Amino acid sequence: MSSEKFPRDPQPPVSAADAAQRLARIVDAAERAAASVIDDAEQQAQRELEEARDRADRMVAERLRELADELDPPESEGRRTGHLKPVETSGVDSDGEVEPLAPRRSGSAAARLLATQMAVSGADRAEIEARLRNGFEIEDTREILDAILGPEASDA
Repeated sequence: MSSEKFPRDPQPPVSAADAAQRLARIVDAAERAAASVIDDAEQQAQRELEEARDRADRMVAERLRELADELDPPESEGRRTGHLKPVETSGVDSDGEVEPLAPRRSGSAAARLLATQMAVSGADRAEIEARLRNGFEIEDTREILDAILGPEASDA
């Protein structure tokens, strides 16, 4: 073989130690780049998961509203009234007003059902509260949460 076919590299040969250092730097840079790509992918996946959870929450809330309306339809013109049993009263208070046996609950049956299902599934109070506020537009969720989870401990 002639040396003209395979010209020699004009630079002197690199030592094994130099090659190992350069290779280590390349591998380190590749690992950092891979970690960055993984972090970005995890953040994107988390955002998409949160968006999907929000969409699912709205869909469940809407379906629960529909089911609650089927069970206890809102009164409308032309609809007979009296389809539900009236609340029994315990008597008359000192002001002459009728006292119900149990206090009236706020929030729809669907909201209470969702809160109960979430509590059974292990959701915490803050998570259930957020779903009730967002899905049912309930401003004061305390009564529903206290009925399902018990009163919130006060720091006083």
